[in-house]
Amino acid sequence: MRHFDHNATTPLLPEAREAWLRASDLHWHNPSGPGRASAAARLLLEACRERMAGPLGVAPGNLAFTSGGTEVANAALAWLAGRARADGRVLLSPFEHPCVHQAALRWFPGRVDFLPASADGVCRPDGLPAMLRQRNIAAVALMAVHNETGVVQPWGLAAESCRAAGVPFLCDAGQWFGKLPPAGIASGGLCFGSAHKFNGGKGMGFAVWSGAWEGLCLAEGGGQEGGRRSGTPDVPGAAALAEAFLRHAADCPKQTGEGRDAFEARLRSGLPGPVFLGAGAPRLWNTSFLLLPEGSDNLRWVLRLDKKGFAVGTGAACSSLGGGASRTLAALGLEASATRRTLRFSSGWETSAADWLALAEACLEVAAELSAEASTIS
Repeated sequence: MRHFDHNATTPLLPEAREAWLRASDLHWHNPSGPGRASAAARLLLEACRERMAGPLGVAPGNLAFTSGGTEVANAALAWLAGRARADGRVLLSPFEHPCVHQAALRWFPGRVDFLPASADGVCRPDGLPAMLRQRNIAAVALMAVHNETGVVQPWGLAAESCRAAGVPFLCDAGQWFGKLPPAGIASGGLCFGSAHKFNGGKGMGFAVWSGAWEGLCLAEGGGQEGGRRSGTPDVPGAAALAEAFLRHAADCPKQTGEGRDAFEARLRSGLPGPVFLGAGAPRLWNTSFLLLPEGSDNLRWVLRLDKKGFAVGTGAACSSLGGGASRTLAALGLEASATRRTLRFSSGWETSAADWLALAEACLEVAAELSAEASTIS
């Protein structure tokens, strides 16, 4: 099976698996304990933190290991809600991941506003400075990269506006890490990532914060992670995460979108009017978000492609449970019914240009099969 749903989740890198096994065998002890074995586990945990802090350009003490992005988004917005004024509002991009969107609705009921976005899927924070002056804004959230279209967002502009106004800025960098260089992304406020998005294993993530987020505690308890996130740390998980993070930090500048571009060109030549959402904006090299023609059923496509040996998605994995894809399409000026016509293809470190072209041919075969069946029925 060729996996083309890496934006949903990824397999473990061999190096990450080896790091996890080694740490599980040798450093399974509680790093908060007083003995030598605990001290060795603690040294490994801190080494992982320091190794990641370098490429991120932050102090090691500003990085905390977590269970993933959902934990960070929920805890951060709950923390803000406890400190904000009763009329404090939050500003989100119109296509934030459900972990940010739903948490904002819960902790700021009736006080969530949305930034405008262009038809090609780019959030437009140019009016943000004026909004921050005119309203009581408790926080602004803008993801670094949209997980469905792959469109890179102007998070730097939003972060700078928030920094100047002293307003907390929240950045979901789940799709950035492992695909784009990490330097600078952690300097704007609070950003977070999940290891399973970059071949580092599930149930593990990290957060980096500074500025207006000083004092944030993700979980109260024993004071682990420098008091930022209590709970016994997963040392083997941190070892696997750090290994995958560093491998991609070194390799991601070498990645290009040539395979994806060839795939889209082949479909344009073989299908009647395919629409690739977000194609007019800067995108991740690995992502293609296809809008099928009216009357199409993306689940039929997914099942057909699966039988041909290709695993693809219809959009964000979390959106299938919470309707997030409809929010994305609405922001792009499309009706909610278009959710049934979207296919997301996303490659990974092991995907070749030949894999992309093989996927294109499989898509053309599915289109021909479904067309023939429709003709027979009619």
